[in-house]
Amino acid sequence: MKITNIETFIVDAGWRPWTFVKVETDEGITGWGECSDGRAPHGVVGTIADLQSTLIGQDPRAFEARFWDMWRALRQSPGGIAAKAMAGVECALVDIKAKALGISVAELFGGPTRNKIRLYWSHCGSSRVRHHELLGTPPIETWADITALGKEVVGRGFTALKTNVVMPGKAATWYSGFDRLMGANDEYIPNWLLGHLETLIGTFRDAVGPEFDINLDLNFHFKPEACMRIAQVLEPFNMHWLEIDRYDPDALLQIKQSTTTKICTGENLYYMHDYIPYFERHAADIFMIDVPWNGFSQSKKIGDLADVYQLNVAPHNYYSHLASCTSAALCAVLSNVRIMEIDIDDVPWKDELTTAVPEIKDGYMTIPAGPGWGADINEEVARAHPWNAATVGYSKSTPPPRSF
Repeated sequence: MKITNIETFIVDAGWRPWTFVKVETDEGITGWGECSDGRAPHGVVGTIADLQSTLIGQDPRAFEARFWDMWRALRQSPGGIAAKAMAGVECALVDIKAKALGISVAELFGGPTRNKIRLYWSHCGSSRVRHHELLGTPPIETWADITALGKEVVGRGFTALKTNVVMPGKAATWYSGFDRLMGANDEYIPNWLLGHLETLIGTFRDAVGPEFDINLDLNFHFKPEACMRIAQVLEPFNMHWLEIDRYDPDALLQIKQSTTTKICTGENLYYMHDYIPYFERHAADIFMIDVPWNGFSQSKKIGDLADVYQLNVAPHNYYSHLASCTSAALCAVLSNVRIMEIDIDDVPWKDELTTAVPEIKDGYMTIPAGPGWGADINEEVARAHPWNAATVGYSKSTPPPRSF
């Protein structure tokens, strides 16, 4: 079997793009991978185009060999856009290998270790507050709307959610630096915003009850000093985790040691060598792994390594249904998974974009049975929704209500 063609698709997903890789073979088997990057999709697909000379004519079933071929070609540009491009291709090759054998990817990697995986409703309130008209959902104008949303999540069978710094009535979430009032890297928290977060999480907690798991994602928006203040304020709410992105493991460890709130990180890390400094320090309690940015086999290696350090992992998955299938497959080949992310509020054409949609019941997703990922991309729908690079993306932020 030989690779005959590689094609990419940048698909409109409302406020961000989804990026897909299609790999065709001379035996008629086609593989699909996702490598969505909300900020630089053209950089990713451009890198995939540069990899074609390395890949065309090679055997796609030897996906480990092809990974190292791509690594050698791009090793002077490690991580970032290069890693995402490689991941999209590698996922497509893994898909081909499993399809050629007539089995699921979970079976290909020795699973399944489980038949279903617990989910948390991600960007809960964050998507609605900015894009409720596109989503066809109620707006988020008041704290009462947060209460109603929390009750809706419970009513739909979920037992966990993740939110961001949602600003009811402002049609925005907090993005430090993007508001042009703070400097790009000031990333501190004014006192009014600390109180706002206490109200936000307290409102969710009252709505969902004491047993429900709540996560708050701070991304890169706050320096460690601000994160410590936030974590301490949130201690009474028994958070499932506080999610923080930091490229300094010692800074993250400082945050973890300052609070009883559990800390999650890792969505921006690549390969085992990026994770090892964090694992060695036990700098966080839970580690995220992004399959569309690492590739499947590398994600499996990261998850197994985390288990050596007695750590739980959770797939980072704010993408299309294809990525949900790849992330669920990862959960089905590891023994140390905490929970899996999924976006419920999304663009109306999300379900049409894939040939199958996740089976979700009582807050759990059934592991796809295959073959391959258990879903392909519907090319007609993908082509009908091309990404417009001029579309306003994530950075719809809000200024503070008063000078600070």
